[in-house]
Amino acid sequence: MQVTLIGLGGAGDTVTAAAREALERSEIVIGASRLLEGLAKTDRQKYFTEYKTDEVLAILKREHPANACVVFSGDTGFHSGARALLPRLKRRGYDCRVLPGLSSVQLLAARLGRPWQDWTLVSAHGAAIDPIAAVMRGKPAFFLTDGTNSPRTLCRAFVEAGLGSLGVTVGENLAAADERVVETTAADASKRGFAPLSVLLVEASARPDVPAGGIADEQFERGDVPMTKQEVRAAILSKLALRRTDTVWDVGAGTGSVSVELALRADEGRVYAVECADEACALIETNRRRFGAWNLKLVRGTAPEALSELPAPDAVFVGGSKGQLRAILEAALSVNPAARLCVSAIALETLGAALEACKALNLDAEIAQISVARSRPAGELHLLTANNPVFLITAKRGEGA
Repeated sequence: MQVTLIGLGGAGDTVTAAAREALERSEIVIGASRLLEGLAKTDRQKYFTEYKTDEVLAILKREHPANACVVFSGDTGFHSGARALLPRLKRRGYDCRVLPGLSSVQLLAARLGRPWQDWTLVSAHGAAIDPIAAVMRGKPAFFLTDGTNSPRTLCRAFVEAGLGSLGVTVGENLAAADERVVETTAADASKRGFAPLSVLLVEASARPDVPAGGIADEQFERGDVPMTKQEVRAAILSKLALRRTDTVWDVGAGTGSVSVELALRADEGRVYAVECADEACALIETNRRRFGAWNLKLVRGTAPEALSELPAPDAVFVGGSKGQLRAILEAALSVNPAARLCVSAIALETLGAALEACKALNLDAEIAQISVARSRPAGELHLLTANNPVFLITAKRGEGA
C-alpha cells in the first residue's frame, strides 16, 4: 500500500500539481471535513472525515487500498499532523511519500512582500504558550492561532506586558475567497474579532544591546532605593545557574536591577519581581521598560503572602525578606522542591537567619562572600573604595529529604 501525505496549502489554487495528481490516483482520501469539502470528488473514491492518527491508521488497516491519500492543511512540515502519522506508517511497513504544500507563514509573507526566514515561528494552536517570550528574541514572531489563543487573546497579553504599540498583522482565511490582511497595533487588535482561521505576525520588540558582563549600574534608574551592584548581580546569575526557559522569583526586588538581568537571561521564561515599597515598584516598572524586559512582571505585595498565586519557580533570589526568609523559602519549596535558591545578605544577622532556615528546611547551603572595591581618582593617583561585602547563600534540597 502506498500512502501519500499531502499538504494542501490554503486549498484552492495553492494545491500543487503533484498533490492533485496523487489525489486523482488514490482510492481513498482521509482528512478533516473542511479539507475534504474543498476537493473535487469522484464516484470511484471513498472519503473519510478523520484527522486523528489512531483513527487514520485504523481506516487504512480496514480498507487496505493500493493507494491512499491523507490530507493536511498548510505544509506537512510546519506544525502538521503529518509529524505524528508518518513514523507510525513507516513502522507498519507502508510505502510512504510526502508532498509538501504552501504554509500559512509563506502565504502571509507573500502577501506582505517580505522574507520570513528570520521570523520566530510559534504554534499557539491547541498549545499553552507564552507569547511574550516569543517577542523577547528581537525578531518578528509569527503565530498559528486557534479559538483559545486567538489574535485578540494574544494581543491582550502584549498589551498587558506594555507592548500595545507593537505593530501586528493578522491574516484571515489566507488563499480563500474571503481572505483579509489587517495591519494594525497590538492594542487595536486586542479589541477586535477575527476569523477562526487566522494567523498573527508581531513585529520585533526593541531591546538594548546588553553586554555579556551585565548592565552598568549607572544605566539603571535608582532613586533612593538600595541597588545590588553589577559584580554581585553577575555572581547571583551564576549561582542560580539560570536557563533561558526558567521561571524565576525575585523577592524584595528593590530597583529591579537583579530582576531585569534575570529576565534578559531567562528570555524564554518569566521573572516575577515581588516588592512592597511604592518607590521601588515605580523604579522596577521604569527599568523594565528601559531594558525591554517584557517577560518581567511586577508583583506588588509582601512575601510570603504575595507568592501564593505565582507559578512554581525554577529559581528564587531573595534580596529582602523583612524577617520572613524561612517562610519565603518554604513557599518556594512547597511548589517546587527542586527550586534553586540564592539569598543575599549584608548584615551578619541576615546571614545567620539564612543558615538557620537552610538547616531547618534540610537544605544543602553554600556561602560565598563577594567583596568589591572600585577605583576613584585622587589627584594623579587612583585609590580603591570598598563596597559593603555581600554574602550569597545558595541552597538546594538535600539528598533523601
